[in-house]
Amino acid sequence: MKNKPNAELSLMNILHLTFDMRIGGTEQVIKNLILGADSMRFTMSVLCIESPLGPFADDLLAENIQIHALARKPGFDIGLIGKIRQHIIEHKIDIIHCHQYTPYVYGLLGALLTSAKVVFTEHGRFYPDSTTWKRKLINPILHKFTAATTAISAATRDALVDYEFIPHDDIHVIYNGIIGVAADKESVKTLRIAFDLPQNCILFGTIARLDPIKNHSMMLRAFKRVIYAGVNAKLMIVGDGDERANVDSVINELGIAQYVVMTGYEPKPHNHLALMDIYLLPSLSEGTSMTLLEAMSLSKPCIVTDAGGNPEIVLHNKTGLVTPNNDEEAYAQAMLTLAGDTSRQMLFGVAAKVRFEEVFSVKNMTNSYENIYTQLCPNHQRS
Repeated sequence: MKNKPNAELSLMNILHLTFDMRIGGTEQVIKNLILGADSMRFTMSVLCIESPLGPFADDLLAENIQIHALARKPGFDIGLIGKIRQHIIEHKIDIIHCHQYTPYVYGLLGALLTSAKVVFTEHGRFYPDSTTWKRKLINPILHKFTAATTAISAATRDALVDYEFIPHDDIHVIYNGIIGVAADKESVKTLRIAFDLPQNCILFGTIARLDPIKNHSMMLRAFKRVIYAGVNAKLMIVGDGDERANVDSVINELGIAQYVVMTGYEPKPHNHLALMDIYLLPSLSEGTSMTLLEAMSLSKPCIVTDAGGNPEIVLHNKTGLVTPNNDEEAYAQAMLTLAGDTSRQMLFGVAAKVRFEEVFSVKNMTNSYENIYTQLCPNHQRS
């Protein structure tokens, strides 16, 4: 955390409520918020409603951050509400910051009849989005008991308005922020040799779990068009998941196996990212992609679909190229455009890093959330 706590100061007690702390965008936001917090003003802990806790929990435990886990039962677990309320009371929680909708519902109900203020952050949406009559009835009531609501992009905010019936003006947009990543030049050289990548070969790449929502199949079909256009290129796919067999099948059906590098899961793929010339994000739905921010921090030009928060992050024709969602032809054309223009790659990459530093730093994110915490408890005194 930023500063060492002063025992004479009154600390605001913040509890982050989430599903778990496995590897993912939401979990990384929580981790960054906690490790970046001003410990002269705040003390933070985590309560998970599911287990196992996950690798990010191990990172926080190593920093002496308290993490507790509950075991949510299938269906609507009424007993979980009482356990959360008991935790709030026993640990004298001032603010319970709920991440994602399900933890929010449980967290808000658990906070009723306590002094804790509730903050709800929506991190992303399912694709395609939808709603129910129950949410239309219940969410406006829940919102009345919510001290602050935030969304990680304007697109996510708009989804909360359209599908969750939360008033537009009551939602704060706070973009995800990360610490810029760094790569080791010698390790990058070693990877280039290991994957047999010539210096004159354009390397497209993406880092994401293998999931239908990430739309690897469209990207692969677009990449085939690039290869058939005569471009000396390869595609690196970093990640693993339930879609692995299908991705392998598509690669073989398209006859492009010799041009595609599948690395599998990499816990710290920064050197792989540094190896890429152009970063690809073909998702059908996105909130604020952390790997996209990492690519920008490494000055990588990016090609993204206009899904979710992508066009808010990548400025079309300034920091990268934005194509219509799930449009194979447009995506292939964007890949061809950048592959054939190295000066444009460089200009986009430089602009991407500037935009990352100005908008998507972890400092910007933590300051924004801390301002909300302070506004909710302006005269906070710890008993």
